[in-house]
Amino acid sequence: MIARRLVEEIVSTGAAGRNLRNADLSDVDLSDTDLSRADLSNAYLSGADLSNAYLKGTYLISANLSGADLSAAQLKGVNLSNADLSGANLTDAKLKGTNLYYSNLSRADLTDTNLSYADLRNADLRGANLSNADLRNANLTDAKLSGTSLDHADLSRADLSGADLSGAKLTDAKLTDAKLSGASLNRADLRGAKLSGANLSGASLHGSDLSGVSFSSANLNGAKLSGADLSGANLNGAKLSGANFSGTDLSNANLKSADLTDTQLSRAIVDNAQFGDNPGIDESIKDDLIKRGAMFEDVPGDSSESVTPSER
Repeated sequence: MIARRLVEEIVSTGAAGRNLRNADLSDVDLSDTDLSRADLSNAYLSGADLSNAYLKGTYLISANLSGADLSAAQLKGVNLSNADLSGANLTDAKLKGTNLYYSNLSRADLTDTNLSYADLRNADLRGANLSNADLRNANLTDAKLSGTSLDHADLSRADLSGADLSGAKLTDAKLTDAKLSGASLNRADLRGAKLSGANLSGASLHGSDLSGVSFSSANLNGAKLSGADLSGANLNGAKLSGANFSGTDLSNANLKSADLTDTQLSRAIVDNAQFGDNPGIDESIKDDLIKRGAMFEDVPGDSSESVTPSER
């Protein structure tokens, strides 16, 4: 009776600024409701309809929102740290600058969602749909994103250091100037992605599809790319010192002006790959690469530092 009366109150007059900690509002229809500045910490909202709800400045710390409908909801600046949003519908929601630290967003639908500047450190986004999402400048350090769909997402200047993106779908995603140092991108699909200026130092990209990707001026020092497909990729001016390209497909790739100091190129496929003005290439390695189908554009001043000898 008390719960029903509370729901009727909220629906009729809203709950702006109200203390609703630990309230049970599961499966309740709160669509279009004003819940701004309310304290819903530890509240039960699983299965609730919060579509188009106004939640700006609301506290939802450790709230249970699993399976809730938050489509087109206004959640700008909301504190959702440690909240359970697994399986929730957040399509077209406004989450700019939202605190989602350690939140559970596994299997959530975040298509077309604005998450720019959001705090998603250590968040669980496994199996979530983030297609076309705006994640510019978002902090995703150590986030779990394995199997996540990020096709056409904008991750420009986002921090994904140490994040697990293994098996993620990132086709045509924008990762310009993103931080991916130490990230795991094994078996990820990055076809057509833009990674110009990105920092992928020490990242693991074993078996990933990077065909046609733009890595111009990116930092891939110490990256692990064995067995990856970089056919047609643009690595012009990239930092590739100490990177492992063993067994990697570099056919038709542009590696002009890339730093290849101590780079592993054994068993790499280099048919029609373009080299030139590469620190780390000596004459013996150059001759070997040419025999294997590589093309060199002779530029005065090529370095004579050595790359790791390739297997012939």
